[in-house]
Amino acid sequence: MNAPELRFAFQVDVEIGAPLDFGETQNGHRRVIPITGGRVEGARLKGRILPGGADWQILRPDGAAELDARYTIQTDPGALIYVVNRGLRHGPPQVLERLNRGEPVEPASYYFRSAATFETSADECIWLTRAIILGVGERYPDKVALRFWELL
Repeated sequence: MNAPELRFAFQVDVEIGAPLDFGETQNGHRRVIPITGGRVEGARLKGRILPGGADWQILRPDGAAELDARYTIQTDPGALIYVVNRGLRHGPPQVLERLNRGEPVEPASYYFRSAATFETSADECIWLTRAIILGVGERYPDKVALRFWELL
């Protein structure tokens, strides 16, 4: 059996608002990061991110963040795609503290990986619903940059 290969699918720049910090809940330290817009660029997918989504995060006691982002892409031709992107971000405590305060840090200084699923009725985008799509992210003060690959 051969090892799987990856094919670059698209890049997403997700514009974000100020975090809503719920503090310590029964499930952990809850934060909700509003998604206010953004852009999608790739050979097979181009469009924009519609306002109204969010990333529902749990900051674990070990410092790792469990990420659960849900948002809508509208392709340039007008198709709608519902995205659920779940991931994990962790790194040295001082780096995570700066990230959680919204300060810029070197992306190579932390781990940020995800797996996304998609839902759409658009025939030209059905390939997204039939593939495993993996992401690598970078967190900036005003956006999240994600590069996605299709697992072949």
